[in-house]
Amino acid sequence: MTDPFRTGSLRAATLRAWADSPTRFREDANAEEDLLLGGYADRWLVELAQNAADAARRSGEPGRLLVRAVDGELRVANTGAPLDADGVTALASLRASSKRDGESVGRFGVGFAAVLGVTDQPTIVSSPGGVSFSSDRTRDEVRALGGPAADELNRRGGRPPVLRLCWPADHAEPPPDGYRTEVRMPPRAGVRPDELCAGADAAAPDLLLALPWLVEITVHGSDGRTVSHRRSDDGGGGGGVSFGRQTGRPTRPAGSAEVTLEPGGRRWLLARREGRYAEPAAAAEDPLAWSVCWALPVDADGRPLPLGEDVLHAPTPSDERLSLPARLLASLPMQPSRRRVRTGPATDAVIAEAARAYLDLARAVSPAHRLGLAPEPGFPLSELDAALRDAVGAELRGQPWLPTAPPVSDLCGYSHTNHSRGVRPADAILVEPPALAEALAEVVPGILAPGDGSGFSTVPRAALTALGVPTLALAELADRLAGLRRPPSWWRELYAALATEVDRVPSARDELAALPVPLVDGRTVTGPRTVTALTGGSAALTGDRPLDLPGLRILHPEAAHPLLIRLGVTEAGPAELLDHPSIRDAVTTSVAAAEEGDRDPEPLADLVLALVAELAGDVLATRPWLAALALPDEHGEPARADELMLPDAAIAPLLVPDAPIGVLDGELVARHPRRVLTSVGVLDSFALLADDEPAGPEHDLDDEDRWWDGFAATGRPEPERVVAVRDLDLVADDAWPAALAELARLAGADPVARAALHDPDGYTAWWLAEHARLGGHRPAHWRLPGATALAGLYDPVPLTETAPEKLLTAIGVRTDVSVRTGTDAEDLLRRLADPARTPESALVWAAHAELADAVVAGRCEPDDLDPPDRLRALAGTVTDAGPAVLLDRPWLAPALDPAHAVPGPFHPEAARALADLLDLPLASEVVRGEVTNDQPGNVVSWSALPEVVAACAALGVPVPAGELVRHEKLIVELTRPARGRVEVPVWRQDGRWHVADLLRGLAAAANSSISPG
Repeated sequence: MTDPFRTGSLRAATLRAWADSPTRFREDANAEEDLLLGGYADRWLVELAQNAADAARRSGEPGRLLVRAVDGELRVANTGAPLDADGVTALASLRASSKRDGESVGRFGVGFAAVLGVTDQPTIVSSPGGVSFSSDRTRDEVRALGGPAADELNRRGGRPPVLRLCWPADHAEPPPDGYRTEVRMPPRAGVRPDELCAGADAAAPDLLLALPWLVEITVHGSDGRTVSHRRSDDGGGGGGVSFGRQTGRPTRPAGSAEVTLEPGGRRWLLARREGRYAEPAAAAEDPLAWSVCWALPVDADGRPLPLGEDVLHAPTPSDERLSLPARLLASLPMQPSRRRVRTGPATDAVIAEAARAYLDLARAVSPAHRLGLAPEPGFPLSELDAALRDAVGAELRGQPWLPTAPPVSDLCGYSHTNHSRGVRPADAILVEPPALAEALAEVVPGILAPGDGSGFSTVPRAALTALGVPTLALAELADRLAGLRRPPSWWRELYAALATEVDRVPSARDELAALPVPLVDGRTVTGPRTVTALTGGSAALTGDRPLDLPGLRILHPEAAHPLLIRLGVTEAGPAELLDHPSIRDAVTTSVAAAEEGDRDPEPLADLVLALVAELAGDVLATRPWLAALALPDEHGEPARADELMLPDAAIAPLLVPDAPIGVLDGELVARHPRRVLTSVGVLDSFALLADDEPAGPEHDLDDEDRWWDGFAATGRPEPERVVAVRDLDLVADDAWPAALAELARLAGADPVARAALHDPDGYTAWWLAEHARLGGHRPAHWRLPGATALAGLYDPVPLTETAPEKLLTAIGVRTDVSVRTGTDAEDLLRRLADPARTPESALVWAAHAELADAVVAGRCEPDDLDPPDRLRALAGTVTDAGPAVLLDRPWLAPALDPAHAVPGPFHPEAARALADLLDLPLASEVVRGEVTNDQPGNVVSWSALPEVVAACAALGVPVPAGELVRHEKLIVELTRPARGRVEVPVWRQDGRWHVADLLRGLAAAANSSISPG
């Protein structure tokens, strides 16, 4: 039999010790029993995995472990350095270890005693050889030894310490292929290898996390099922190991690595620390080296998946409940039950190192996800949890690790290296929500990065507050932003980030009262309540020379956000902004300000024109002050808008050469639509005026006072509304045909112009009738071509091709002989007295009736006119006024000379008015005569005469009342104006009608104001 590990000498030395010392056997048996029943019970896999990891470390290659049930026997094989003589000595000593300080996670070599929970006949086979331990053989050796050892054995019921005596395993089957060492454990009674394999399968993932040199644990169950647990590392150096695939992730702090466990592909981020106890008290208590590993689940992108409640793993689960986001696997001193931590200096030392390792773990996490490791406030779950939380909290508070938000402009180039260490909590600033942190990163130093899915949007504010992170209040934020210069789009992003805070924080609106707001003029002002937001956009608001007016603060459109409205920004459409007092005042003073050099007029002009472009309808009608807007003329000089016309204005060729209307600058015309320019008063056609509440002749219209006074002079009420066409007085005399054509076009397009031209009492029609010149004459000089009844007195107007008849009529071109003014009366009398004119008799009668009506109505005052020297007589001829008589009774005509009788109205008042105008006597006052028929005539009532009744029915007039005297022939003896006898058709005498011609008598009776009765 070969004995490569000198087991014979080891047995001999141990037996001598048992024989020489009455208590040595009892001490060894007690020690092994304590290990079996206490600290190492149920730890067979943990201890063997630790030994496998140590073997892998010594070989410098990642280790693998194989657990299987073979022929009812539990077997555990590992790779790495094989068993050697020192290792065998350590296994058989219980108090000595071949492992060097700092090289191993095992302790003393006593960890192998954990196999006694499975078997009392363990065998270890390795490539150099093997050794066996046997309860039966040891019992035989002790009994053969006799003495105190045998007595103690009997007292113990024949149960010897199994791991003190070992024998060579010469004929044992070698380890499985690919493995260097295997522990074989025939099970004790009641131990089922298949159940042990199942437990190994469950514990394998934690062991792979805890033991960096172990990368694979394969479990073959007795049911033939095989599970291979594997760990792949990212090469980050976790625990000093550097093997496996490279992930391309940023360089991590020393001692950290990201690993993946298969099957399942679950990823973990690990942070390890290990070493020897530095404190004498801790070393005296437990002189082993310590190790700590924090394991944090992460997703495929490295984003943490915090665990929440967990337990301490030492390295397998204990009963110590923990609440930190990561799993702790640590070599804490445990009570014999392995369920609870043993208190003392060693435990305190490991807890301190665990806190430092937790900081390493936090720094190993990408800054974008790091805040998820902030411990959430709450009651600790155990004494160990309380100690750990206190230690971790102190470490996190005192060291830089919190990620600050990168500037928005740098987000795409975010560098892990630049931000991996972060800042101390006391130097950080908490700003919520996350979008706000990003927006403020470049202007407020120390703002925490909000993270991506694990930032403080998912971490309670209290967690960061507990670490000492101060929160930036909204009021303080507003103060910090004061005076900041940033593009308007940056401010909009800030407002968007702040919007949720206004809903979340009741006092947010008051705290943000001093929030800066960018304006279109380039300024940034304090306080949204002082700012106006334009609801309809305008390019002029952000031009190269934006407007700067006192009291006018217009929000830059690129900064507009609904939050500002909630904070007090006033919304204004183009109309409201145009009506802002600052703009109105600026417009009304713009010419003076430009002439004095106080203000560049162009920005104001661009703004006003841009606002007008947004509005529909007649803007100038409701805002006549817009006409005062300063605009440059063709020479660059400022002038009122209503004192300028477009270069190609329709009225340009119509005006007198010295008209006080300039030409608008061509460049301005090119920048703005024609409609917009005319909407502020720039002339294209004639300017219009509309005043719904006129207080008098205050509209700066030519001869307006005389027009207005005409209402009082004629007893008419003053106008309640004034609509007028302006600047008619500037039309050249020879341009009136074209001017009327333009007015006709304007009336067709604009209801104000139409109303102005066709209001018979309006200023425009009045002015045109008075001042317009057609062929050198006033419009009333002419008649419409279709008014042929006037042909004997008036000539047809020569402008029918350029102006419609309706317009010509409105301005006074005649369709009748109407007399509106004394001038009309004078003109009509002159025409009637012109022997060259040949008016028909009906026209003469109508002309005289209209003259009478004009006097009665007050349109013409006789005292204002000189009586005419010549008059148109009944004969159609012109007579001198001296012998003329005004015929005011139709039946008196036969008593007068037709050459001297002037036709007049048969109504007494009208007749008297015309007589005053013409300075003529009335025929009823001049003529005297008596009926002298030889026969008295027949007295009959009007209604008894069928022909009278029929005529009245045909004419639609009532039959005259009373009686008449009907004569065959009617002779009147005249005494005035000359004596003589005259035959007449009808005569009125003594209140009764004498009639020879029945129809002419009926006509006289019907037209007379004297009762025929």
